[in-house]
Amino acid sequence: MKPTMPVADQHRLLSDSAVASFDGHLARAGLPPLTAGPTRVFQVNVGKLCNQRCHHCHVDAGPHQVEANMAWPTFEACLAVIRELKPTTVDITGGAPELNPHFRRFVAALRALDVPEIIDRCNLTVLMIPAQSGLASFLAEHRVRIVASLPAVNPSQTDAQRGDGVFARSIAAMRVLNDLGYGRPDSGLVLTLMSNPVGAFLPSGQSSAEARFRALLQTRHGVGFNDLIELTNMPISRFLEFLERSGNTAAYLAKLSGAFNPAAAAGLMCRDTLSVGWDGTLYDCDFNQMLEMPVSVEGSRTIFTYRRDIMDERPVRTAKHCLGCTAGQGSGCAGKTAS
Repeated sequence: MKPTMPVADQHRLLSDSAVASFDGHLARAGLPPLTAGPTRVFQVNVGKLCNQRCHHCHVDAGPHQVEANMAWPTFEACLAVIRELKPTTVDITGGAPELNPHFRRFVAALRALDVPEIIDRCNLTVLMIPAQSGLASFLAEHRVRIVASLPAVNPSQTDAQRGDGVFARSIAAMRVLNDLGYGRPDSGLVLTLMSNPVGAFLPSGQSSAEARFRALLQTRHGVGFNDLIELTNMPISRFLEFLERSGNTAAYLAKLSGAFNPAAAAGLMCRDTLSVGWDGTLYDCDFNQMLEMPVSVEGSRTIFTYRRDIMDERPVRTAKHCLGCTAGQGSGCAGKTAS
């Protein structure tokens, strides 16, 4: 299997781009450099192991990532910090986070702590693996919000990005979730879909995309969901490799730069999110994690050495990939950031 582009090469490509720095964009808009406030969203990447290997994946996840899995002592350290911070949301991501052997134990521990919202970033097809029998019922029992990735309502587009047969298995998984109450009005079980463009262009618009997905999925496949969020493809990892292969790196970065929206900066996830890597390293966001850019505070760079007194109001580390979060409607793990 071809290895993903080394992180050093990704940084070089981004820094060599002719577009101005992210901080430069902020300054020209009269905005100060980014700083982090109190942590509202505690995001945990529990590993890069996944049953899929998607072409756009910024995590470089896949079946080959068997060693990159969070160990239980790191989960315990996360739980200790969660008890201290009392975040409104714990966002569990991967890879396919459910493939971590401690996933269900962690979710149960979070529910015991009365965390208001627990999110599972699910690729849907993992629910159909025979070894994961009962997973969907477990998520429903613990009232976990599922944020499920589905790039398109066109089967060929989804399969081209994620693998042959993924769309059909995703629809089958949605039927299982609907039968449990997910995506149904007043059930309290929330199914959010997350889509991303299938090429080197920006999302079409979250509201219009949600209406289109809702109509076509119900009409063609009889499945429903609660809401949809759109994520801009970030120029890192496998998507950056795609841009390089297709000769689109400079044009895509110029597109992000030209679409810079100052209004999107106010809602950036790095302002209230703390991202924990599978090895316990701390980051301002999931994207910085993949570029190996830990938080700026040297005395609190792992979950084992976390210090709240020096983490709040820390400077956020930025680079040109951050332009993906402020282009057009804005983009983040919760969807668009511009009101």
